[in-house]
Amino acid sequence: MSEVFATTGTIAAIATAVVPQQGSVGIVRVSGSQAMALAQTLFQAPGRQTWESHQILYGYIRHPQTQQLVDEALLLIMKAPRSYTREDVVEFHCHGGIMAVQQVLQLCLENGARLAQPGEFTLRAFLNGRLDLTQAEGIADLVGAKSPQAAQTALAGLQGKLAHPIRQLRANCLDILAEIEARIDFEEDLPPLDDKAIISEIEKIAAEITRLLATKDKGELLRTGLKVAIVGRPNVGKSSLLNAWSQSDRAIVTDLPGTTRDVVESQLVVGGIPVQVLDTAGIRETTDQVEKIGVERSRRAANAADLVLLTIDASVGWTESDQEIYEQVQHRPLILIINKIDLLEESERKILQSQIQVALEAHQRCGPKSQIVTAAAQNQGIDALEKAILDIIKSGKVQAADMDLAINQRQAAALTQAKISLKQVEATIAQQLPLDFWTIDLRGAIQALGEITGEEVTESVLDKIFSKFCIGK
Repeated sequence: MSEVFATTGTIAAIATAVVPQQGSVGIVRVSGSQAMALAQTLFQAPGRQTWESHQILYGYIRHPQTQQLVDEALLLIMKAPRSYTREDVVEFHCHGGIMAVQQVLQLCLENGARLAQPGEFTLRAFLNGRLDLTQAEGIADLVGAKSPQAAQTALAGLQGKLAHPIRQLRANCLDILAEIEARIDFEEDLPPLDDKAIISEIEKIAAEITRLLATKDKGELLRTGLKVAIVGRPNVGKSSLLNAWSQSDRAIVTDLPGTTRDVVESQLVVGGIPVQVLDTAGIRETTDQVEKIGVERSRRAANAADLVLLTIDASVGWTESDQEIYEQVQHRPLILIINKIDLLEESERKILQSQIQVALEAHQRCGPKSQIVTAAAQNQGIDALEKAILDIIKSGKVQAADMDLAINQRQAAALTQAKISLKQVEATIAQQLPLDFWTIDLRGAIQALGEITGEEVTESVLDKIFSKFCIGK
């Protein structure tokens, strides 16, 4: 392994978030051959408590030379191989905050342990056969999950639901390789290969790879979330819409145009999908320098968003300013929000919708696929808005329906390479090249599949994966 992941010796790290005056418990985790000896040096357990595996001891952490009391704590013991890393692991469960855990960590470092690198506990679990790479990545996804659905998908990866089909595909490729190599070594003793049967098996493997690749977009959506920008003229109710949607007072709401001067963010979950909602400054021409900066940021937010909610004021109707904003954002996935609909009678609502349709047709525009009426100040129309968002997600490449697994970019790249290699095997067979040529790309597919689970993995890949973990994991 590289110097970044020199997985020798006993390591220690704070395994919980350290926040001043917050958190009731802070954990210092230690793993390695000297973990138990270090615990016995620092921890005093009164009475006749037994130092056995998977026991929790109550006692005191003291400086080994001065015997100064550092903290009253619990000690959790997990002896190899029944631990996260399959090494001896101890955890000091201290009082929360900053000082206690930092002092305990410093004592560990002064008495034989070294500070763990990011992800080194999980790396050791992988190297010791406790986890495969897909499970390790599932742990990272679980820690970073932004919604219940993202957490469930991460748990599926942690439980091996991705590793199992990958291993099966790799085993199938190995079976085909064994058949080919047997004909190379013992050609005279075995019947000739059935080319059609080999191609059929390869096509089945490629089809399963295609199915797995189809989960990539959903995986990205669950991990990074959907960025939604609320745009429109000043005073059309954008901030009221954000507040009603997030059920909070994130944005200031007044009757004065131009109240919102900057982009206001709120984190929501819609149908299990994390959504970052951006309430932008009203887009209009202005001489106010501060507002002008806010308008420019609004335009940038709209162009960077995955979905734009163009909001108009129903009581004013479709204006030239609305049309100009629509021209700027119509290239993005778009939902038209007709807000303040409670201020109109039913007949006036129909006239307004006809007006909008005529205006869009006059400019040879088909208009947004979804038009939602809301009364944000009255908390009306939010359910319809969320349904429209989910419908747009489902209509595209990304599926919002439940899946057992969702691959990440690294896994998708390896699967794509495996698929390309298999297609090349088919081409080699079609060209009637010697059997030795068949094995070249078949081995490439086997290697690519092995990189996903870790059967075949390079040091640089491990560095890239585990460096993204927090230090205590």
